[in-house]
Amino acid sequence: MAAAVCLGGVAVAMGQPQPASENVDLAMYSRIRDEGFNRSHVMEYGSALFDDIGPRLTGSPAMKKANEWTRQQLTAMGCANAHLESWGEFGMGWTQKGASLEMMKPGPAVFLAQATPWSPSLGKAVTAEVVRVPSLKTQKDLDEWKGKLAGKVILYGDAPKINPDPKPLLEHYDVAKLAGLGQYPLDGDMSEQGVLQSTDMSFWRGLFGDLAFKEKVAKFFAAEKAVAVLTPGGSGGVIEDDTLGTFGWYVYRADHKQAIPEMVIANEAFGRMSRLLAAKVPVTVKAEIETEFSGDHEQGYNTIAEIPGSDPALKDQVVMVGGHLDSWIAGTGATDNGAGTIVAMEAMRILTSLGVKPRRTIRIGLWSGEEQGIFGSSGYVSKHFAEFKFSKDPKDADVPEFLQTMAAAPVMKPEAAQLSGYFNMDNGTGKLLGIYAEGNAGIGSIFQQWMAPLKDLGMTTVSLRNTGSTDHVPFQMAGLPGFQFIQDPRDYETRTHHTNQDVYERLSPSDLKQASVIEAIFLYNTAMRDAMLPRPELPMAGEAKPLEGLFLDATKDGKKGAKK
Repeated sequence: MAAAVCLGGVAVAMGQPQPASENVDLAMYSRIRDEGFNRSHVMEYGSALFDDIGPRLTGSPAMKKANEWTRQQLTAMGCANAHLESWGEFGMGWTQKGASLEMMKPGPAVFLAQATPWSPSLGKAVTAEVVRVPSLKTQKDLDEWKGKLAGKVILYGDAPKINPDPKPLLEHYDVAKLAGLGQYPLDGDMSEQGVLQSTDMSFWRGLFGDLAFKEKVAKFFAAEKAVAVLTPGGSGGVIEDDTLGTFGWYVYRADHKQAIPEMVIANEAFGRMSRLLAAKVPVTVKAEIETEFSGDHEQGYNTIAEIPGSDPALKDQVVMVGGHLDSWIAGTGATDNGAGTIVAMEAMRILTSLGVKPRRTIRIGLWSGEEQGIFGSSGYVSKHFAEFKFSKDPKDADVPEFLQTMAAAPVMKPEAAQLSGYFNMDNGTGKLLGIYAEGNAGIGSIFQQWMAPLKDLGMTTVSLRNTGSTDHVPFQMAGLPGFQFIQDPRDYETRTHHTNQDVYERLSPSDLKQASVIEAIFLYNTAMRDAMLPRPELPMAGEAKPLEGLFLDATKDGKKGAKK
């Protein structure tokens, strides 16, 4: 008999008897491979989602369109119960309509620029002098600029240093790299996987305290009647544009609305103007920022659909696959995380086209709000599987709830006992090379057996490392099996992550086909085996990590091993 633990009145199987070896259906592997490689729809889904609908900021009209389109596509491919499910109120809807920046004096130049998310509009093109303002940290810093900013465009912050000898943008994991990932780091350093070594709340208090002060800076600029703000955002034709470039984390909420229009611009443009101003050469620019708000209390929605289970004893059990549908706005959200979305959709299409009758129900979840705090997936987990108990220390008022310490173990809900596992993809367009087992040693040999017939596709590595910063984490926080695949990095961290280069042209069709085939096989295997997948230990009070790695880019060492 399987061991069970009672949590919140729910009996959750923690150690179901597992077979000595997996029943791997090689005939089905062949059918899935044939369908996925020879009749793929993954790039068709990609063009419709990225070229037609475009960037999908949470709460925006485009996000609503994407939710409806994915629901329609999942219905058309034969999935059941395709619907949109709210995870709650998000904030303001917003769309970038246009942005441009030209230097008029001392000479003409056209600069690469984008509005920052939730920036207010300028209303009309404005020609104004530029003033250079360093990063402001204290009230005294603000006081020094009183009476000096009216009618000016502010070049804000320090000019970034640009490496004249950058490393190649494209990277591929080789055998040695994968062997390294297969080794568990004895020092606990999994920063490359987006897992912070320390979850000390003092770090988060400091970070979000700084972001809260940035809100104050923006209000000061507006009160001083400055025209707009320009901030640096990337080099080599790549500009990064996300919340860390705005004046405050909560700019998507009406009560924290950014007070002054802002554009992120190329580091080269920022540097050129900064040097001119330092040499006391006057600079004048023509700036245009056209944006549109579309509501203060927009709801956030996930797209949900399923292939119903057929085994009378197992059909109420569920295996899930997903990725986040929302994106930032500089590109079209093709690699972050449109790739994970269309791969999950294609995996479902492969299975429905083959007429698979899974024993367990196979369910897809396409999440929104991931970029602002993993809202969609954590909202789904909270609604269906577990109630989280965060400390809500008054000292952490500026820190989002999902980064706070747990005050008690999650309270499990009845549906939690029915979830076998969740599989997620969210690291770009690269092919799948393995999977992170999240310290769940019991599942390692299972995955190895599933992967043995897939070695010719490059799927070779099971790592017991954790990985953070994306939508499998709420499942893990609830003590449920949630997994992220190991992906070939390609140019995700070097070129496309949150940038204007996150577009269809950066996708690898062959890699996306491979990923779709592997996801379909993992879903099929999980749905067909006799036992549910082995479960991790349930996080206890004080031991649960927050959504690790969400802000690794912003830590003191500046590592970019994590996304978001």
